[in-house]
Amino acid sequence: MIKEHQRRWGVDQWAAYLSGHPLPCMPRSKIQLLELESSQGEKLSPLELADIAAADPFLCLRLLREAEGRRVQRLAHETTTPLAAVMQLGSDTFRKLLMACPETNEANPGLAECEARSHLASRLALRWGSARADISPDEIAMAALLAEIGELLLWSFAPELPMAAQAALRSGHSPRSVQAQVDSCGFRFKDLTLKCAAIWNLPSLLPQLIRGIESTRANLARISIDAARHLSTEGPDSPALPADIAEAKHVIPGASLEWLTEQLPELDSEQVSRIAFKASDLIDPTHL
Repeated sequence: MIKEHQRRWGVDQWAAYLSGHPLPCMPRSKIQLLELESSQGEKLSPLELADIAAADPFLCLRLLREAEGRRVQRLAHETTTPLAAVMQLGSDTFRKLLMACPETNEANPGLAECEARSHLASRLALRWGSARADISPDEIAMAALLAEIGELLLWSFAPELPMAAQAALRSGHSPRSVQAQVDSCGFRFKDLTLKCAAIWNLPSLLPQLIRGIESTRANLARISIDAARHLSTEGPDSPALPADIAEAKHVIPGASLEWLTEQLPELDSEQVSRIAFKASDLIDPTHL
């Protein structure tokens, strides 16, 4: 339960409060590591360990913070992908950090939905980013994975805030999720993510990508996050999905609308065709 004085906090106070908590991990990450060690032995490849981190925003952030702390001492390149974090830390340190993590509550439906959305955004960024040779898909995917860390921290340590935002949205008091956050909490959850990133001194590239407006890569990260939210909350019939696909086409002109839509998970051929057709209509209303 949050205290009465905390209800008057702004984004700066919440960022300071939340960034001071030990970062948890998803319980499945420990299970995956132990299962891999059981079947393959303890000497796992850095790529296998990075795959575990890339599916867990909490763990990914914990590794990134640790790796960046060591990087500053060595003056090496910024750490901007899960694999780079694992390579920076080493397999033994990865294991120690993961097994020492407190576990978050996967039974919390709000946290589970937000985490699944983050993972979906990361997978979309990886798939769509692969279609542009000038983009590092792993960096876009990491930004997409961590973009909702502010909301994830709230679900973990102050769930009353995102619950209030959800209630405002469902009641119709606030027409959009971002507006519901501002109306209920006084700030956007993305701003909380960016404030925490500044406190943690995360690599400068990540906040740029999370803001989603400063470059082609940042736009692709934003579109991936938006599409994941629309698909997760409204399903394949979301009226916003065709606009997401049309935006993705603008960023990735060499990809077809059908291919871009096919990267959305669990769509049948009819749904793919409908979304791609509506996206085409948005790009060129005279295409018929």
